[in-house]
Amino acid sequence: MFRIGHGFDVHAFEPGRPLIIGGIEIPHDMGLRGHSDADVLLHTMADAILGALALGDIGKFFPDTDEAYKDMDSKVLLAEVVDMMEEKGYRVGNIDAVIMAEKPKFRPHIDDMREVSAALLKTDAGNVNIKATTTEKLGFTGRGEGIASEAVVLLEKMEES
Repeated sequence: MFRIGHGFDVHAFEPGRPLIIGGIEIPHDMGLRGHSDADVLLHTMADAILGALALGDIGKFFPDTDEAYKDMDSKVLLAEVVDMMEEKGYRVGNIDAVIMAEKPKFRPHIDDMREVSAALLKTDAGNVNIKATTTEKLGFTGRGEGIASEAVVLLEKMEES
């Protein structure tokens, strides 16, 4: 049995914070505003998995009104969602994600992001695709106000032993 999920997230830039995307720090003059570390890519992956499982979204499990999640490392958040996925008897078949931003350039970091994401998702890096695009200077991402991300995941039911 297969299940498909979709995730979307957006965060505005904020001075004085590190830019964490895909579980790694990217050199840039601004980070992203958020209750957690605002890792827009890992948030979309978590939301895609939760959506595939019909469990809601990360706000349901990690609300931004709860101080326990203040500045939370999104790698921890995604790992907890992966645990939920495994408890339901599923594993990642593959995931395809896109980062939308004018700056910074992500190509030099994508292989590292894939490795970190694959480890968190408990799958092979060959099952994780991450790409980046600009929005041709259109919209809030085009004006350099923030970063958006989307992800689509295919989950596979694990064989019962």
